[in-house]
Amino acid sequence: MSEVVKLQLEVAGISAPIRRKLFSSFIEISQNIVHYSSDALVEGLDNGGAIREGAVCITYEGERHLMLCMNPVATTAVDSLRERLEPLRNMSIEEIKQAYKQTLRADTPEESKGAGLGFLTMARDASAPLEFAFHPRVDAPDTTLFCLKTII
Repeated sequence: MSEVVKLQLEVAGISAPIRRKLFSSFIEISQNIVHYSSDALVEGLDNGGAIREGAVCITYEGERHLMLCMNPVATTAVDSLRERLEPLRNMSIEEIKQAYKQTLRADTPEESKGAGLGFLTMARDASAPLEFAFHPRVDAPDTTLFCLKTII
C-alpha cells in the first residue's frame, strides 16, 4: 500500500515537501492500525500476526491536504490516547520538536509497540492541530472507534 500511496502522491503533482509529510503521516497511521486496532479481520495467522481493521483516507480541501483514519480500539485505552493527544493540540511547533527529541532519547514506553513517536511525528508535520474523536460502539461496549484527522 505504501508504494501505491507514494506513487499516487507523485502523480497528483504534490510538491516533494508535502509528499514527504503526507507519506510520513500515512506510515504512522498505518502502523497505529496494525499495532493497536482492537479488531482483527483475520485472527492469528501461522506467524502469530493478524490482519487488523482500520481505514485511511487522503484527500484535499483547497491547498490543504487532509489525512483521516479510523480504527477500533479497546475502550480501556481511550483515556490514555486522549492524554497523549490533547497536549499536542496546544503545543507550538517548537514544543513539538523538543518533545520529539526528548522522546527519541527516552526509553520506549512499556505499552508501546514502537518508539512512541507516531503522534509527535504527525503533529510536527501538520499545519493545524491534530483533531480526534472517540465514538463508543453500541454493539461492542468494550470497543471504541478512534478517529484522527491531520491537516498538512
